[in-house]
Amino acid sequence: MRVIVLGLGVQGHKRRDVAGADCIGVVDPYNELAGFRHVADVPLGTYDAALVCAPDSAKVEVLTYLLSNGKHVLVEKPLVGESTAALTSLADIARQKGLCCYTAYNHRFEPHFMRMKETIDQGTLGQVYSVRLFYGNGTARLVRDSAWRDTGAGVLPDLGSHLLDTLAFWFGRPSDAFHIISANRFENLAPDHVVFGANGAIRMEAEMTLLSWRNHFTADVLAEKGSAHISSLCKWGPTSFTVRDRKLPSGRPEEQTVTLVEPDPTWRAEYDHFKTLCETGGTNIGGDIWILETLAKLAAEIPAGPAE
Repeated sequence: MRVIVLGLGVQGHKRRDVAGADCIGVVDPYNELAGFRHVADVPLGTYDAALVCAPDSAKVEVLTYLLSNGKHVLVEKPLVGESTAALTSLADIARQKGLCCYTAYNHRFEPHFMRMKETIDQGTLGQVYSVRLFYGNGTARLVRDSAWRDTGAGVLPDLGSHLLDTLAFWFGRPSDAFHIISANRFENLAPDHVVFGANGAIRMEAEMTLLSWRNHFTADVLAEKGSAHISSLCKWGPTSFTVRDRKLPSGRPEEQTVTLVEPDPTWRAEYDHFKTLCETGGTNIGGDIWILETLAKLAAEIPAGPAE
């Protein structure tokens, strides 16, 4: 498969490197290393698919061009538009033309994320009672000093989109309404620490922050027959997955832990998954619409800051 990369930033470099010899060109209006300034400059007959790492505001227009011209698309999360109708239109074009339009949530390909899903699906834990996710990085100062990043709902759409997708991956798309538990602006104009949750059939809580000076991720799933826990991601390793077998009426559980120290495998795994999807077509835009609507409702609950 022949691909082009749109946007040669951090993610664009990763996508280009993983695509390797598949990549026939790079599009970026500002980066001198790119061979093309605009996607329309690339001859349509030279590529089959595009890996889109463009700014959020440009995604719908770029994807409409690519899909309308018969190109498969992988686009970095989150896929946002002025309305859900814009995303529905993209899904319709992809279906009509038998194309793949895939929004990338590479954390689904973390080995321990897949272990967690398998553990839940197999019923090892029994009825799940509660899940808590934490995702933190230390980019508060970088965001504050950016002319365009320290705006709106801040950390919520950036890291919250990953956490919502993770909950949907493990448990199916939740039908319960999420609500803001807390939202703080400790160092930034936009929220740099947010907690939201839902108290439904499974209690869910998600915390995200730009104030974790060592990048970190944790997941804790508490259930009828035991619990399961993830600590860290491969890219920040070591990363561990622990299952604890409940002892009744009480007592120290038996525990099994798998620890990995390896380079981040998710980009390669996701690219291979994308190439497989290109053979059959299909889209995951339904998930984008749910995430977009959920984030919009949560953002509306955050009190306005002093600069708004």
